[in-house]
Amino acid sequence: MRRALDVLHCFHDNGPDLSASDLARRLELPVSTAHRLARTLLAAGFLEQDFRTARYRLGPAVTELGRLSYHQRGLHLAAPELADLAERTGATADLALRSGPYAVIVAGGSVTPKVGLRRPLHSTALGKVLLAWPRPGDGDLAALPPLHAFTDRTIVEREPLERELTRVRAAGHARNDGESAHGVRTLAVPVLDHAEHARFALAVRATPELITDAREPWFLERARACARALEVLLLPPGERRAPA
Repeated sequence: MRRALDVLHCFHDNGPDLSASDLARRLELPVSTAHRLARTLLAAGFLEQDFRTARYRLGPAVTELGRLSYHQRGLHLAAPELADLAERTGATADLALRSGPYAVIVAGGSVTPKVGLRRPLHSTALGKVLLAWPRPGDGDLAALPPLHAFTDRTIVEREPLERELTRVRAAGHARNDGESAHGVRTLAVPVLDHAEHARFALAVRATPELITDAREPWFLERARACARALEVLLLPPGERRAPA
């Protein structure tokens, strides 16, 4: 079962279709084992195969479960709020939740067929929010894999990252200024439950020319208003914070 799940995780980067040899190389398995796992997932509908190239891609069963999860979480209700935030600010608005060492964007302007949805926690504003207000069982910084540098501004040591998270909690928001890509500035705020755990992180992303230092409070005010609206839309009544 674990190996079959590992095969599905090979498709997280939204890259091209993968052959059995590609899967074997990524998972460090014999090609025969990777082929057997892929055929099992193919029979169950979790993979499909291009019979011209014999390469694999995610199948209809994954799509079905993804759509069910999307609606069960109420994320279809978040889309209009995120679209309104994007229109008001001129920035890209995204909503993410935590999955292991990643922030996974589940709704918003970055959800496109050509863009991967996973973002490292340590180098993104979304990820910093999810680390700063963790849910029970999320694990601490020691559980994260090595912190890779994406630019010269990326925090790659755990002690500086812990200090950054302390600043995030004190400020009530996270900032990513060129830590994951040059020329990109992102502000993120938590969507909190009654226990002050971040169920989601909400971000607005643009260039420093749009999200200037002087206008950051304006962007944060609108992001926080959207986050409060999403608390009502996405959380059951008994799990929501008391009205401000």
